[in-house]
Amino acid sequence: MTWLAETTMLSHGLRRFLLLLVAGAVAGLSVPPFFILPALFLTMPIWVWALDGAERRKGWRRVFGPAFTIGFAFGWGYFTVAFHWLGAAFFVDGGWFLAAMPPAILALAALIALFWGLASALAHLTWSHGGARIVGLASWLAVAEFARGHVFTGFPFDLLGYALTGSEEMMQLASVIGVYGLTFLAPLMAMTPALIWPADDRPMGQRLAPLFVVLLVLSAQLGYGWNRMTGTVSTERQDVAMRLVQPLVYEHSDFGNVDPVALIDRLLMLSDMRMDPTDQGLADITHLVWPESSVPFFLSTYPDALARIARTLPEGATLLAGVPRQPYEMRPGMPASAPYNSVVAINSDGEVISSYDKSHLVPFGEYLPFQEFFSRFGLKQFVPGADGWAHGDRRRRLMGLPGAPAALILVCYEILFSGDLGDTAGAQYLLNVTNDAWFDGSVGPAQHAHHARLRAVEEGMSLVRAANSGLTFVTDPIGRITAQLAPQQMAALDARPHQKLPTTIFAQIRHWPLVIAIIAGLLISFVASRRGRRRLPY
Repeated sequence: MTWLAETTMLSHGLRRFLLLLVAGAVAGLSVPPFFILPALFLTMPIWVWALDGAERRKGWRRVFGPAFTIGFAFGWGYFTVAFHWLGAAFFVDGGWFLAAMPPAILALAALIALFWGLASALAHLTWSHGGARIVGLASWLAVAEFARGHVFTGFPFDLLGYALTGSEEMMQLASVIGVYGLTFLAPLMAMTPALIWPADDRPMGQRLAPLFVVLLVLSAQLGYGWNRMTGTVSTERQDVAMRLVQPLVYEHSDFGNVDPVALIDRLLMLSDMRMDPTDQGLADITHLVWPESSVPFFLSTYPDALARIARTLPEGATLLAGVPRQPYEMRPGMPASAPYNSVVAINSDGEVISSYDKSHLVPFGEYLPFQEFFSRFGLKQFVPGADGWAHGDRRRRLMGLPGAPAALILVCYEILFSGDLGDTAGAQYLLNVTNDAWFDGSVGPAQHAHHARLRAVEEGMSLVRAANSGLTFVTDPIGRITAQLAPQQMAALDARPHQKLPTTIFAQIRHWPLVIAIIAGLLISFVASRRGRRRLPY
């Protein structure tokens, strides 16, 4: 390790850039579902050592100079590995899209890596040569990760904190500090080998002290998780009996080729199928759930659909279906034909009694930013529809249904936004409907599912997740899966959400521990830097 530390500090130019790029790529193996946590401990110190040897520039290059390039290279490698599964969506259309896949993934990774480059540069402004330097870098990195989860609508996939959630026990700390709090801890602990090597005149016990502290923190995290899991009694709700359909609808890729009659036939058959001799089908079901994009056509184009649904649903039951919904009114800035990506509630009389319109859309996936400009080059969003999707009202997250507890509806990646889900105080459970079929054959669906489970832990609420091709499951309020379907299994799952737990610490104080930790970390690095400068000879 001493050799690696000294080699990194002495490297520069292209050699250093490639070293950090490879190190970041290895660090990307720490994300779900890989969870190779040692990859962070092996590579994060390389970032620190590179900054130890980074040249200091003047003027604007103090920020956009070697320190920025170091962080950018590490981030580019990390996000290329972490986001590689997004390339699976290019196989849906094929053709020239396949040729565009590598540069598109590299470009997205580079764009996100700018956040890490800026964090690296800002940390280097107050760089010192003790433990304070890793505190400062971890603090700025936490700021960068929080920013990329919120700026320009946010893209919070694969935050560094997810590396510390590889087991159910480790996940439980999110109920206190959330995934962003874990995102502060993960790099801080992973950088500690930079305090041990390179070897110097310090006694071995003093050099290894930071590593023992890390082991103590990890042990405390596991201990807290084990205690919470063994001490939490979770009970199923008796007022909700749900059937989640996993229909494997691939017609979502081309709305123009949908056969509404055949598709409704399949959905209704799966909805009322008997899984075993004791199964009563829909007879004892209060809520039937069809996932996002399960009905890839406007219900108005096939009026008999509502009548057939009414004949299938038992009296008093409700269907929650992922459908495109035509707007009732014109919206400023959107074409008249732009629909909503919605979840509608249909009662046993065939009436649409409530709806939720997805408000947090995926840029380039569900709508095209600067549409007029990009359309000139033949570019379009991945999800079919020439005019893209319209944004729903962010205040309309809670869906109240007659005779049922309020559910917080979250469509697809809306479940990713830690601390920003909506009206969690009024909700009794989380309902996430999604269509991850775009990424079948990749790690994307498993990664998305793990992110969703952590929201249940943070909020102390049961998660009901209905996915088009998987993963469909139900968790209790501490993230344990209590019922599930296998990926690519065309079937239905009967399950009940669990009772909501008393408000978690995270639900009460949200990101305040993170804010305090960041402020303290930046002050520590600033003071250490000032003291170091006063010791320099002039």
